[in-house]
Amino acid sequence: MVVFDGHEYLTEEERRLKEDRDRTKYWKKWGPYVAERQWATGIDFLKERLFGLSNPQGNHGESVKEAHFHVDNTPHSYMKFLYKYPQKKFPYKDLIDENARRGKEDKEYQITDTGVFDEDRYWDIFIETAKETDDPDEILFRVTAWNRGPDPAPLHIVPQVWFRNTWSWGRESEDKKPSIKHANEIAARSDHWSLGERYFLCSPSPGVGSSGDDVMPQFMFTENDTNFKALYDQKNKQPYVKDAFHRYIVDGEKDAVNPAKTGTKCAAWFNFNEDGGVNPGECAVVRFRFTRRDDNYLDEEDFDDVIESRKEEADEFYYRLSPLPMADDLRNIQRQALSGMMWTKQHYHFIWDHWANGDPTMPPPPASRKDIRNSAWKHMHCDDILSMPDSWEYPFFAAWDSAFHCIPLAMIDPDFAKKQLDLFTREWYCHPNGQLPAYEWNFGDVNPPVHAWATFRTFKIERKMYGRQDLDFLERVFQKLLLNFTWWVNRKDADGKNVFEGGFLGLDNIGLFNRSEPLPTGGVLEQADSTGWMAFYCLSMLNIALELAKHRRIYEDIASKFFEHFIFISDAMTFRTGHKDEKSLWNEEDGFYYDAISWGGPWIQQLPVRSLVGLIPLYATITLEPELINRLPSFKKRVDWFIENRCDLAERNMASIRKRGKGNRILLSIVSKDRLEKILKRMLDEDEFFSDHGIRSLSKFHKENPFSMDVNGQKFCVGYVPGDSDSGLFGGNSNWRGPIWLCVNFLLVESLQRFFLFYGPDFQVECPTGSGDYMHLGKVSEEIQHRLQHLFARTDDGRRSINGGDDRLDFDEHWKDYLWFHEFFDGDNGRGLGATHQCGWTGLIARMIHDTGVNCRLPHTPRTPSIAMGHYFDDIFHRSVETGVPHSDKPRIRRSSTARSIGARSDFDDDARSVTNSIHYDEDRARARTEADAHMHTYVSDQLERYKDEKSQGNYEHDDEFETKA
Repeated sequence: MVVFDGHEYLTEEERRLKEDRDRTKYWKKWGPYVAERQWATGIDFLKERLFGLSNPQGNHGESVKEAHFHVDNTPHSYMKFLYKYPQKKFPYKDLIDENARRGKEDKEYQITDTGVFDEDRYWDIFIETAKETDDPDEILFRVTAWNRGPDPAPLHIVPQVWFRNTWSWGRESEDKKPSIKHANEIAARSDHWSLGERYFLCSPSPGVGSSGDDVMPQFMFTENDTNFKALYDQKNKQPYVKDAFHRYIVDGEKDAVNPAKTGTKCAAWFNFNEDGGVNPGECAVVRFRFTRRDDNYLDEEDFDDVIESRKEEADEFYYRLSPLPMADDLRNIQRQALSGMMWTKQHYHFIWDHWANGDPTMPPPPASRKDIRNSAWKHMHCDDILSMPDSWEYPFFAAWDSAFHCIPLAMIDPDFAKKQLDLFTREWYCHPNGQLPAYEWNFGDVNPPVHAWATFRTFKIERKMYGRQDLDFLERVFQKLLLNFTWWVNRKDADGKNVFEGGFLGLDNIGLFNRSEPLPTGGVLEQADSTGWMAFYCLSMLNIALELAKHRRIYEDIASKFFEHFIFISDAMTFRTGHKDEKSLWNEEDGFYYDAISWGGPWIQQLPVRSLVGLIPLYATITLEPELINRLPSFKKRVDWFIENRCDLAERNMASIRKRGKGNRILLSIVSKDRLEKILKRMLDEDEFFSDHGIRSLSKFHKENPFSMDVNGQKFCVGYVPGDSDSGLFGGNSNWRGPIWLCVNFLLVESLQRFFLFYGPDFQVECPTGSGDYMHLGKVSEEIQHRLQHLFARTDDGRRSINGGDDRLDFDEHWKDYLWFHEFFDGDNGRGLGATHQCGWTGLIARMIHDTGVNCRLPHTPRTPSIAMGHYFDDIFHRSVETGVPHSDKPRIRRSSTARSIGARSDFDDDARSVTNSIHYDEDRARARTEADAHMHTYVSDQLERYKDEKSQGNYEHDDEFETKA
């Protein structure tokens, strides 16, 4: 949204989001909310889910073994998905056997390693979904399958519509069972007690053979019920079960489907096999729609008009997000990252009572189920659309992942981001004692407390980007987080020392010991990161309280509480009893924070492992603006009293609380200036933390200097492992002993920016360490963001680091513009590791591109598409046919006759001519967009002139300050 002179300029997608927010139209009712599904491949059975290995099968845990990409998505009027579908027999056995043969020291064996895509013998299947301009219940689907291989190849495309089985479990009455029935040659009609009557309407597809005959859909019907005979050798309740389409198409069992043409599951079978199938370089196209209209008329021209219009509006929506000049490659990366965030939404349905006690019509579960994990979470009742960490590998929520998700989500759909944050604090998620659920495997595990930070950041992003200030949301979540903060203090600070102990804290195998279990050494593990996280939590709550206090003065007292609590925690990072000779977590000689084992009293042993554990205390920092403090007299009075009466405590470990910084600001930070310099010296050392692609999770120092400890004859060791994990700890599919993780890098970047606000451009550090180049902390934060962007962006030789040197992924014209957003990245070379569609916190790259992509140093590379791999249709593939006789039962069709030739139009925009991505050029829309751009140009020009005038008047002490504003 752009606002000039009080007038809003909304894109079409923003208008739809506003209608959804105002509840005038429900644009988010239909979306990508079910687990990802696909067409069958050249195998012995019809499959519906993406294939992958389970945790025991994979040498690095569970992993999807497919090639699919989330190309585009707006929430959710337009969506685009790409599945690369092998024409050879799918290498199931090869993938299973080879990954079983490989060990923890070996790389994963991926589908791109099998040779199944050699000679380009595969299909590019683009699945597009679009909604009508003013009707969110009218949904159009277009499937375009391109034969990339050298020979003609047959293809079966079988779109399906089915109802989730809610009738077999004894929780719904039989009269609520839905149905799908055959309506006519091109349609099936569905009836549902709440959704009403809808139609699955399929267009005959242009043929691929010499006859020119259309490929007509063959409708099949069955029930969405389990085949108990095949699975358990028990009698089926009725003859038509959910695997009927496989048995009909693959096995030729004609009696597998219901001859009465009714059921709760329906498929339309399109068989493209004439003359050997689809020719090389050509495509098969299937169009269908889910509609409330009982139409017997199909107009492909109008159909394509709708899809192309939504595509153009998606272009406009994402362009408005980052309107300043930016490399096309970065725009493509940002757009796919945000699209992935949209694609990984999922309906999450978990009711503890149903899980523990079973369903009325099913055999009861074992009695032990009520006493295993999650038994303390009997209140859990989840029936919501949630943002998932990964669409295949992690199809369940994780609370701290979700908090990071909300940062990029807030850029494009702040309403959804706010709802996510609100949900986890509601009484059907949050435990009565105040704990937030961690994740499905164990709701009671402990993850870093980032919810308050994400809440305030989401609030600020919406205010800055959309001009809306949702104080009700901020206050509602804050009130619940007060309960959660109390739980943390009472649960994790057992002795009231403000040093926090034990817990998982989301960093898996980063420590010497499993931090979720009691220490084998005895004693208690006092965690530098845990205590740092709590200080960070304190300051996040302080930030929210101060914001609310601007409008509701009662929050000044709560702000004072978090201010004091933060000081006590920061003091405990070094001193436990107040004696200056006593050391706890800071090591002055190494200039770093370490975990420590406490056996009680003065008996403490530090664990000198240089990892993120020692960097996380940097997160706990904020700057207080003098205008804000002066606006809140009660809070100011309490701060002044504390400085005067507890100056020893305040100054011993605070970053010069008496000294004002740039702009007369106050800095609250665990880390003092001298410690900050020492930590940054290690963090920015390329032989320690600072890689070409961001900050490593463990110092490279430990490659040659692993730290080990013998306990009762067992050796525990931490060494530098930049790639996949070398052990099965925590499932073996994640690794915090060297790789780069975007979530923790993002928080480090923000921390450096806050330090810069206080210290200004005069405080500079060597970056990289030993280079002789000095930067202020604002530049350092920018440098880290640029290095992270270089994970994804093309290098001078055209490669992307995430692809690990794979020539096909880097250079093939049908692969190079599509990206996977991995869970983490190799600390040495940036190769993508872990889950391949971890669009959640890896999607944070979209925010970094938004903030610093304009000046990111990129090599000169060819243009990337404004919409990645957009394909268009014309008469070459849409042969004209005679319409049916008026009033006949035969469907009438108007073929698409657009001038966009697949043969003539490349995947890339031609810079030499004006290109629009819609069927027709809308002059009114173009005029409105030009007017908005002119307003933007005038506004930016005026601001630059104002800054230049201020500079000429000597209002800036340093050029860096002027450059930052400019």
